[in-house]
Amino acid sequence: MLKGHPRGLLVAFFANMGERFGFYTMMAILVLFLQVKFGLTEQEAGGYYSWFYFGIYALALIGGLLADATKKYKLVIFGGILIMFSGYVLMAIPGVSLNLTLVSLFVIAFGNGLFKGNLQAVVGQLYDDPKYEKLRDSAFMVFYMGINVGAFFAPFAATGVRNWFLKTNGFMHDGSLPAMCHQYINGTLTDPAKFQELANKVSLTGPISDLSKFAHSYINVFSVGYNYAFGIAAGAMLISMLVYVIFNKHLPNKEKVAAANAPKVEKKPWAFAIALAVGTIVFSIINYGFGVQDIALAVGLFATFIAWIITISNKEEKPRIIALILVFIVVIFFWMSFHQNGLTLTFFARDYIAKEVSAFTFLFFDLSSMLAVIATIAGIFVMIGKNKTIVTRLIGAGLFIVGGGSSYYYMSQNGVTNSIAPEVFQSFNPLFIVALTTLVMGLFAFLNKIGKEPSTPKKIGFGMIIAALGFLLVLVASLNVISPHELAGAPVPNSSRVSPYWLINSYLILTIAELFLSPMGLSFVSKVAPARFQGLMQGGWLLAAAVGNKLLFVGSFFWGKIELWQLWAIFIVCCALSATFMFSMIKRLEKVTS
Repeated sequence: MLKGHPRGLLVAFFANMGERFGFYTMMAILVLFLQVKFGLTEQEAGGYYSWFYFGIYALALIGGLLADATKKYKLVIFGGILIMFSGYVLMAIPGVSLNLTLVSLFVIAFGNGLFKGNLQAVVGQLYDDPKYEKLRDSAFMVFYMGINVGAFFAPFAATGVRNWFLKTNGFMHDGSLPAMCHQYINGTLTDPAKFQELANKVSLTGPISDLSKFAHSYINVFSVGYNYAFGIAAGAMLISMLVYVIFNKHLPNKEKVAAANAPKVEKKPWAFAIALAVGTIVFSIINYGFGVQDIALAVGLFATFIAWIITISNKEEKPRIIALILVFIVVIFFWMSFHQNGLTLTFFARDYIAKEVSAFTFLFFDLSSMLAVIATIAGIFVMIGKNKTIVTRLIGAGLFIVGGGSSYYYMSQNGVTNSIAPEVFQSFNPLFIVALTTLVMGLFAFLNKIGKEPSTPKKIGFGMIIAALGFLLVLVASLNVISPHELAGAPVPNSSRVSPYWLINSYLILTIAELFLSPMGLSFVSKVAPARFQGLMQGGWLLAAAVGNKLLFVGSFFWGKIELWQLWAIFIVCCALSATFMFSMIKRLEKVTS
């Protein structure tokens, strides 16, 4: 997989893997933490969540501007790591207010803005060398795998720390209880008998006699467990920093060379763009709200970026800039849909997936047994793969035997029914990324060999179609369940809870869509972006993702207002229309890559 690639790819891979482990540890629990700690509704928590995701990507524009202006890409990346670390430390402090929590999230978003897009730009610079150019697409597939190796372990880490702290304080986990605790404290609980039943069930010290004391204690312990999980994210950032500091010498240094035929960029436009971006984001936070205002601010920032970058580009650069902008418009709707995995799909996992599963299914919800299953499957592929030596096949057989035996042992130790946590569902997407990346790369290599590999823009279009199919599956699962607006705050009855395999398979399809779109998009940007705008256009790609992430609140806004299947239909339509738009301009996009 890494044959022929420069060493710098591995440095970027591991630096990104550590940072992504920390990031996805937080994202696995962020919306749940906001609800548990502060008693927010789905709509309120979704609003904060979408603003944070917007900031994560929008601030990459400032990071790109700064790196392009100074040419100190590696220094800007290091600054981003330091700032992110400080944000995670703030999040790890128990008992902080909502306002301080939001400040901490802004710090993390700002650090990420300095880090994310510029690391992607540096990876692209590795492949500006003609001898590596043909490996660009596969390089971004490998780089993307690094993101998801870290992301796979993150939900298990977050859930494990939270459950450990609950158990230490005499409680078990039940995701539906914190909301009922807040209702009891606020005097809005409609079913005290059910609350008493669930409270007794999670108590490891016997029946609960004082529900008020229990409600306050359970909320506090639950949320502090999440704070400690944020501490795990801070630790991951330290590891990422260490890798980067020791090995960044293998990454390219972008020299600041003045090109005689390139137009000079006045300082004022750069300063204006930075001021506009910061001002827009600050104004958005000050005037925080949900609805049309949010969309106008996000889209307004994106439109300003488009107008500005076209204005300062020269005649030769404009066709490339316009092609990139067209792709950016498409990916807005992909990220609006895909990142529902941390929002409405997490609500769905918490409220509509069975709380308890069989001994076999629980293999996929415990880290140790999951690793055993992975070893078993990996052993099979190693044994049956082509061009394998006897030694390699023996290693595969060993993996299969040890993994299979361990899987059977873990399954035999599981109960007839076993409780699962909704956060763990977010481990499936990165797991599928890691498992499928090699297969998808192999598919593209085979198609290339026979002269039928689709162009990068076509891969992105196919990704949108596949994403629509992923939401179609969860729509089917939602057809016969009671919708949130019919519950009026009551827990979802077991009759409306469905098998976890519906959501797991939906994540599988969405992951295939992601592999067709996201790493291909990164490769497309690095290939098409004019030399003097490499960091900026990576920031533009992330700004488009930011607008899509700001639109995440569409899911939480309609949660509890329309039928559940109608909610998923919104994302199906968005993905289908985006795919149609993408294919309508394929020839124009392919022209700039030829």
